[in-house]
Amino acid sequence: MRKASRQSKVISYSCPIIVPPATIEEYKQVEADVITYDVLIMSQSCDLANKKIDLVLVCPVWPLRAIENSVPHFRKSSGKEDLRRGHLHAFHLLNKSEIDKFTEDFLVVDFRNVYGVHYDFLIEHLRRQGDRLRLLPPYREHLAQAFARFFMRVGLPADIPRFK
Repeated sequence: MRKASRQSKVISYSCPIIVPPATIEEYKQVEADVITYDVLIMSQSCDLANKKIDLVLVCPVWPLRAIENSVPHFRKSSGKEDLRRGHLHAFHLLNKSEIDKFTEDFLVVDFRNVYGVHYDFLIEHLRRQGDRLRLLPPYREHLAQAFARFFMRVGLPADIPRFK
């Protein structure tokens, strides 16, 4: 990772996310919660650069130490190794950052929860943050490939039985 001012595969800290309720009685007016997450921007850089989208796709990103509380498998070294090897399709591990003022421990991108943030809002939010971390090639392509693998999964009605 390196510090950056561009928006491609950028970490946005404390990004407000609007979460609609689980059930909606009336569509004319809906109450929603606003939560803040550190997020990684997943939308394609060409769409961002050319403002071809209104909603920017983001995924929460967590320090590995923090996500261990909600995913017990990550507390074990075997779980961390599964994460490192990319065997857990819902998550992606990012390496530590040792850049001055941008020191980060291992970060875990959570593909299970994907949000849309309005382009103009996100650009203003990023502008107010100033410098931030972003992924460089080939790490951003590796992340994009992992994200695609998670979303392209196909559940079969009957699985092939295990070999004995």
